[in-house]
Amino acid sequence: MRHTRILTAALLGAALAVSGCASSTTTTSATSSGASAAAKTYKIAMLPRATNIQYFVSASDGAKKAAAELGDTYSVVGPTEITAAAQLPFIQTLTTQQVNGILLAANDPNALLPALAKASASNIKTVTFDSDTATAGRAIFINQATSAGIGAAEIQQMAAAMNNKGKFAVIASSETSPNETAWIAGMKDELKKPEYSGMQLVKIAYGADDAASFSTAQGLMQAYPDLAGIIGTNSFAISATARAVEATSNAGKVMVTGLGTPNDLRKYVKDNTIKSFVLWSPGDLGYLATYAMHALLDGKITGASGDKFSAGTLGERTIGDNGEVILNPPTVFTATNIDQFNF
Repeated sequence: MRHTRILTAALLGAALAVSGCASSTTTTSATSSGASAAAKTYKIAMLPRATNIQYFVSASDGAKKAAAELGDTYSVVGPTEITAAAQLPFIQTLTTQQVNGILLAANDPNALLPALAKASASNIKTVTFDSDTATAGRAIFINQATSAGIGAAEIQQMAAAMNNKGKFAVIASSETSPNETAWIAGMKDELKKPEYSGMQLVKIAYGADDAASFSTAQGLMQAYPDLAGIIGTNSFAISATARAVEATSNAGKVMVTGLGTPNDLRKYVKDNTIKSFVLWSPGDLGYLATYAMHALLDGKITGASGDKFSAGTLGERTIGDNGEVILNPPTVFTATNIDQFNF
C-alpha cells in the first residue's frame, strides 16, 4: 500500500549475509524464554516487497513481536527495489538455509512460482501477506482487507475530496503489482455507481519508487491542467504526489488521497494537501501472518476454507475461500484522528 524510509539496522537488527544476492539483507532474532509453550518452534523469515519502505518496517515489527510470543526465530531479508527479479535470490537463499516458513509480500503473482515450488519441495511453507501470489505459490494469504473494499474506499475518499466531479488519475508502482492491480479493479467497479458519474479516471500511471512517483505526478498535472485529483495506491506514491502538488502550487486544486502511513502523511494532512487517506495497521498484518504461519507449521491448519487458528491478541481467525484471511476493514485517517496513530 509510500512514505519511503531508509531501513536501519537499529530498526531491524544485525545484517544477515546472503551469498549471491546483490541487494541488501537484514535479519532480526526474535526468540523469547517467556514465549507461550508450544510443541515446536520454527525459523520464520519475512521477505517484503522492499526493505527500505516504512510500511514493511512496521509489518516486520509486528511479525517480530508475534515470533517472540510464539518462541520462534525470526528474520527479515529482501531487496531495496520492487521487482520480482530482486526477490528471487532471497527465496533461493532461504531455501538453501532451510528456514521453516517464508512470509512473502510478492512483487509479481506468477514470476516467483518456480522458486516457491522448490521451497515447497524442501518442505518450506509460504504465507503471503499484503501482496499475493497465485494460489499455487502459497498456503495462506493474509489480506489487509478485501481488494474490492480497498478500491472502493480509495474512490470514496477521492470523491469526497473533489465533490464527486472532475478528472483524476491513479499512480501505482507497476503493472505487475498483484495487490495494486486488484485494488484498481475495485476502483473501477466502484466508479460504475451512479453517484460517481461526474468523475472521470483519465490515466493509470506508474512510478516504481519515490522519485519516479514524484516525476509521474508532475507529468500528470502538466498533461491534464484541469486535473482535480490523484490517488496514490502505495505509500511512496501518495507522499511523492503530495510533495509534487505542493511544489507546483497546486495544493487545494489537485486533491490527493490513497494508501499511506500516518507518520509519513501527517504533515500533508495537517496542511490540507491530503484531506483523508486509508490504510490498516501494517504491524497487525505482520503479526497475523506470523501466527498463521506458526499454526500452519504446527499442522493445526492447512489453509483450507473454514480452518481456524488463534492469532494472539488479534483473537481467533477463520480462513476463507482460496486460503484468504482478512485482517480488517481499512481505516480512514483525517486531521481529526491522525494523531492517535504512530506508525
